[in-house]
Amino acid sequence: MTIRSNSVTKHLLLYGLSLAVLLFLLRWLEVRYLLLTHAVDVYIGAIALIFTSLGIWLALKLVTPKKETIVVEKQVFVEVPAAPLQAGGTFSLNNKALDKYDLSTRELEVLQLISKGLSNQEIADQMFVSLNTIKTHSSNLFMKLDVKRRTQAVDKARNIGLIP
Repeated sequence: MTIRSNSVTKHLLLYGLSLAVLLFLLRWLEVRYLLLTHAVDVYIGAIALIFTSLGIWLALKLVTPKKETIVVEKQVFVEVPAAPLQAGGTFSLNNKALDKYDLSTRELEVLQLISKGLSNQEIADQMFVSLNTIKTHSSNLFMKLDVKRRTQAVDKARNIGLIP
């Protein structure tokens, strides 16, 4: 019985293998027939695919910026002039600068509190006004001093003698 089952197994494998080869041969002939009958379409499609991929690659190369950012760190020494002091060593307000920049007393008070490092909310709490009022004073202050940030405003005010 084992001999018979081995021969049956061999015949089944041989039969299955021959069917697979025959199926592969038929598919190959079908593909070859399609390629021969539609050769022009296949060539046009291949050329279109090549030029499409070439166009995408070229567009990416042309659009990509070729600028390379180089960061150079240098140490810069800046001499900050001392705030104007009176003979006794106390601070004196520069009234000419105050008139030149047309700062109100509330704006000057906000500037002094900004120089102490207080936030807008802390300044509002200390001056007993709303947060929006402080934001308005700060915005007017920045516009009059021609600065964009709090630190720039403090530096400029120190340099022109508005705050110690």
